[in-house]
Amino acid sequence: MKYIILLGDGMADRPRKDLGGQTCLMAAKTPNLDYLATKGSVGMVNTIPNGLPPGSDVANLSVMGYDPRKYYAGRSPLEAASIGVHLDKDDVAFRCNFVTLRTSEGYTLKRDGILRLIMEDFSAGHISTDEARVLIEQIDSQLGNDRIRFYPGVSYRHLMVWKSGKDALECTPPHDIQEKSIGDYLPRGDGDDVINGLMESSQDLLVNHPVNVKRQEKGQRPANSIWLWGQGKRPQMPTFREKYGLEGAMISAVDLTKGIGIYAGFEVISVPGATGWIDTNYKGKAKYALAALKTKDIVYIHVESPDEAGHAGDLQKKMKAIEDFDNMVVGTVIQGMKQFGDYRIMALPDHPTPVEIRTHSSEPVPFIIYDSRQERTGDPVFYDEHIAERKEKLVFNEGHTLMDYFLDAKR
Repeated sequence: MKYIILLGDGMADRPRKDLGGQTCLMAAKTPNLDYLATKGSVGMVNTIPNGLPPGSDVANLSVMGYDPRKYYAGRSPLEAASIGVHLDKDDVAFRCNFVTLRTSEGYTLKRDGILRLIMEDFSAGHISTDEARVLIEQIDSQLGNDRIRFYPGVSYRHLMVWKSGKDALECTPPHDIQEKSIGDYLPRGDGDDVINGLMESSQDLLVNHPVNVKRQEKGQRPANSIWLWGQGKRPQMPTFREKYGLEGAMISAVDLTKGIGIYAGFEVISVPGATGWIDTNYKGKAKYALAALKTKDIVYIHVESPDEAGHAGDLQKKMKAIEDFDNMVVGTVIQGMKQFGDYRIMALPDHPTPVEIRTHSSEPVPFIIYDSRQERTGDPVFYDEHIAERKEKLVFNEGHTLMDYFLDAKR
């Protein structure tokens, strides 16, 4: 038996007036997901336990079969694992975003105006990895020391490690405060003087950096500040083989999910052209996954683009991301899985990222489980949030138990 998980990050949404009361999933053309829903089983799963934030870290741990209430230790330690940064027991890792802040006068930030700065873009215009590497190396050389180090990641997503640092701070994800004044959302708690000091100091280093000068000349947003958040210490969790007796692989463009894969003992496979945005190599991810299944028991394909479009508040890009996911990932996998004989496919989002609110929410999400040995017959089933209204749906109130059901050999 072979297993594959197709995860469209943030695909689920809320009904919209401009779509006639439909969600993005309802309005998008998804014939391949609809095929799997018609031939397989459908249901709803709650991937966010009560009291935990609706982040991709929490949600993907749930989907992978790990109870976040037991294993969640912050997203940044997972990202540290992905980029090969070792954390000692007392080290605290922080996500370090490059962001675009602005004032009423533009992108030149004044020190006395820190509280009036607006979070214009949590991704600094989806800055390229090459540009960002130059900037993060400058930040590390000027702000790093024997206790603080900065490490390059992908695009706007980077890492800061505070040796024997403080982790009991209240930090806000920058994608939650777009077009809001940052004054009410600066880090607070023990150690906030260090974190806020680093963020302010970064602005002086970045404002006139040649990379940002060139970006503005081309009409692109500058990466004129870092934003530190998502802190935590390294988690302790069993491998997937220890938990389920299976060998797996992770395919993702995002350090967070790569890190979950590493802690789970998965092989992390890099796909050329995988970006995490709507220009990602969708078909390449599917093809690499099918190749990996020749030697692995299970492969997890994570596609970030619907989530990023949701954060951007861009309805058309989100629908395009969903349709491209359906066409190039789901469609390719459906055809390619036939070579393996007996197999199961699970497709779902990790959480909703409603375009209207431009951030994650905690509602349950719809899922599909297709088993090649048990094709169902009957009326067509459309894959969208209406699954919640079906009487015969499966329901998993504790998200981490869905993986147990998906892998159950006795079914």
